[in-house]
Amino acid sequence: MLDPSFFSYVTVMSITPGPNNLLLATSGVNFGLKRTLPMISGILIGCALQTVFAGLLLEVLLSWMGAIRLPLTLLGCGYLLWLTWKIFRSGAPELREKARPMTAIGGALFQAVNPKAWLMATNVALMYTVNNTILTVMLSFMLLNLPCILIWAALGDRLGRHLQVAWKLQLFNGLMAFSLLATTLWMLVDALRLA
Repeated sequence: MLDPSFFSYVTVMSITPGPNNLLLATSGVNFGLKRTLPMISGILIGCALQTVFAGLLLEVLLSWMGAIRLPLTLLGCGYLLWLTWKIFRSGAPELREKARPMTAIGGALFQAVNPKAWLMATNVALMYTVNNTILTVMLSFMLLNLPCILIWAALGDRLGRHLQVAWKLQLFNGLMAFSLLATTLWMLVDALRLA
């Protein structure tokens, strides 16, 4: 039986702002909820795979954590900076026709460089796989994560209806890009400080 703190932890970590939720809200605004569903499924699968990976390889992961922490953080921050630029540029009307939402595979692969997702998966594996099967933890994680990330995409979809004017969409995407940039720089400074 999963501890009640599991439900609280996964829900709080899934619903609070982070790279996934900023991308989901932005995708909802720019492409609508229906076209964002593949990204949502990819995020669910990616997070589930991370939880399994962290649970099965926890001993190795913990022994290597010091060595891989900075390179993984730098890789993740580099990718987040690239996404920041893509989000910032996505508000330009001439680029909107060429843009496409992230695919399910893209959403799943994004989890490999998403520091918040790694933190969440590792903590879940550390705290809850001791007394529960990894399958129970993974499925429970997915069931709790889905409504939380769906909210961000749905809010983006609703907000997108009000952002049909080019300058409003550009402003929104600029704010989302700035938020992701600030998050990335904060993680980068923190990682470099701890190195």
